Amino acid sequence: MAFIDEAKFFVKGGDGGNGCVSFRREKFIPKGGPDGGDGGDGGDVIIVASNRMGSLIDFRYRSHFSAERGSHGLGKKKHGRNGADCIINVPIGSIIKDAETDEVIADLIEDGQSLVIAKGGDGGGGNTHFATSTNRSPRIAGKGKPGVEHWLRIELKLLADIGLVGLPNAGKSTLLTMLSAAQPKIASYPFTTLEPHLGVMYLDHHVPHVIADIPGLIEGAHMGAGLGHKFLKHIERTKILLHIIDASKTIDEIIEDHQTISQELSRYNETLLSRRKLILLNKTDLLEDQGQFEKLVKIFSKKDVSVLAISALTGSGIDALKKYLAKTLENQL
Repeated sequence: MAFIDEAKFFVKGGDGGNGCVSFRREKFIPKGGPDGGDGGDGGDVIIVASNRMGSLIDFRYRSHFSAERGSHGLGKKKHGRNGADCIINVPIGSIIKDAETDEVIADLIEDGQSLVIAKGGDGGGGNTHFATSTNRSPRIAGKGKPGVEHWLRIELKLLADIGLVGLPNAGKSTLLTMLSAAQPKIASYPFTTLEPHLGVMYLDHHVPHVIADIPGLIEGAHMGAGLGHKFLKHIERTKILLHIIDASKTIDEIIEDHQTISQELSRYNETLLSRRKLILLNKTDLLEDQGQFEKLVKIFSKKDVSVLAISALTGSGIDALKKYLAKTLENQL
């Protein structure tokens, strides 16, 4: 199933029902007054954030959402039935925007958080409301008002505590499998990850933490190159970023890879530079020069960046990484 993280859709609140023109007609009451009932109110279109939703896939098959209109009023002052609301369930982390102005209407980050996105129209008044001292038999009634309608855009930003970023084939997907029970597709060709993958890291005596594997970044990703540009927004909510780098490369190549990742993140959103981050030198099982790690630690320590050596394939350093993440994240709570 494809991962959908943006969609455009139309919403319309239900129209209000019309008021009724009616007069009281009963035996022994030859001149009964007006008794037309009011029209019912139209239903609202309501957006609700739900932790049962994982993507916006439903919007691929449905793009129009309308609430029920209110029923018309009846005689004997009978009020028309109110229209039923239309409920749209969306994943937690959804941002609702006006499709024309791009104005943010709502940012839904909690389970059960809801918003009336299109108000239903009010029902029209029956002719009982139009009686006056000079017009005791009004033959007019109010018309129901139309419901609010507009085009909206929804964007999904994954809510993850930890974001995995790096160049293609750096080992992000393999690391995700080691940190969680997620099973992303893994292969040795560019852009194995075509969509973000989520996993949950469980540790004894610690709260669970959500991890997001973001598709590989390349130079120019913030401008649309490669695949990473489509998913950069998913790391904006993360508490800590893990920069995964292939440690089997030369020192110059490793430094260049780190610069590429950092530049693409900063060009997309400068606030990401201040995000807590950890450099993971992956594939240490392929290192021929074991002293290379110490050299890299000295280089990156000048940049005030923490460094950890791991091998996502063999599991070396994974336990130390889990403890580091758990301690760092819980200190931020």
